[in-house]
Amino acid sequence: MKPLETLDTFTTPDGQQLMLQSRGTDFFIYIDGEELMSTRAAGSEIALAELGCEKLSSDAPRVLIGGLGLGFTLRACLDILPPGAEIVVAELFPAVVSWGRTHLAELQAGALDDKRVEIVEKDVWEVLAAAGPGFDSIMLDVDNGPESWCVPSNGRLYDRDGIEHLRKAMAPGARIAIWSSQPDQRFSNRLRKRGFETKTHTIRTQGQGGNRRHVVITASQSKSSRLRKRPIAKGRRP
Repeated sequence: MKPLETLDTFTTPDGQQLMLQSRGTDFFIYIDGEELMSTRAAGSEIALAELGCEKLSSDAPRVLIGGLGLGFTLRACLDILPPGAEIVVAELFPAVVSWGRTHLAELQAGALDDKRVEIVEKDVWEVLAAAGPGFDSIMLDVDNGPESWCVPSNGRLYDRDGIEHLRKAMAPGARIAIWSSQPDQRFSNRLRKRGFETKTHTIRTQGQGGNRRHVVITASQSKSSRLRKRPIAKGRRP
């Protein structure tokens, strides 16, 4: 077996080491020695895009991807969405964007240069805060799941305030899709308590990386929740 080759490293502001490695045609991203993702098991990142973009009927949908990673989710969104789409990618680490333009450029097949794509080198939390209610889909792949954070501050994305943060950035009828290494019933329950209908999709990734199972948690506001928020027209009885 060929040895792993380190292509680049990056030290995050909080002192963690992010590393891009390759072996043959495969690429791997590690943080502090723990594998975050690899090209050997990319099926769930593609499924995140497919589930996140499901039922988007607009000719100009606006979607947010939290986390660029190896680019599989972005590439899949570009293959699915129409020419009028707008895709905002929030990536916290500038090195990951740089890798997408250099070491991973061929793998991502020009995704970063597509006219539909806007790369924002910020925490996805900040992008959500500035967005207003305009995203038709929000896809998050910034952690190993709602209970396993790559950056400690990401925990706020999945608590009660984080769910409200997501809700405020959603257009009417929008949906959320969140990647996780395993099911998370507590997070799903948290979403339901705040008026979301949820579903956990098990994704089996078969290939060189073995038979792995990851999940994508999808959520959309329930009809009753949307009705409660609808303003009452003047002159009509409540």
